[in-house]
Amino acid sequence: MKSLRITLAALSLSAVSSLALAAGNPLSVHVLNLENGLPSPGVNVTLEKHVGKDWQPLAQGVTNEQGRIGELFPGKQAFEAGEYRVVFKTGDYFKKAGRDTFFPEIPVIFEVKNVDQHYHIPLLLSPYGFSTYRGS
Repeated sequence: MKSLRITLAALSLSAVSSLALAAGNPLSVHVLNLENGLPSPGVNVTLEKHVGKDWQPLAQGVTNEQGRIGELFPGKQAFEAGEYRVVFKTGDYFKKAGRDTFFPEIPVIFEVKNVDQHYHIPLLLSPYGFSTYRGS
């Protein structure tokens, strides 16, 4: 009986944490510097949605000391299926560090099909290259 109560409690906690995640912001980003293996604080990031032939601005943020923006999607707006673009303003970041870069901006276009999922976009950055993927 005790093990049944423990199992039920664990299932309840699991369900609560899943609901908390679903209630959170659906979009986050993370920027890491490949040259030194450290986070990239101070990177300006914009979020846009593809509407017709244009890109509609939705939000803007700056990466924190861990190189993250945990809540990039605007809370007052409904998260809808469609094409989105995150633009990392890497030129300003490298300029502040006294470095040149080949990529002054890095646009990452992605498609949202399931609005119940969280979308995480990490950027692995160096002055002359970058990589990205869908994170979790």
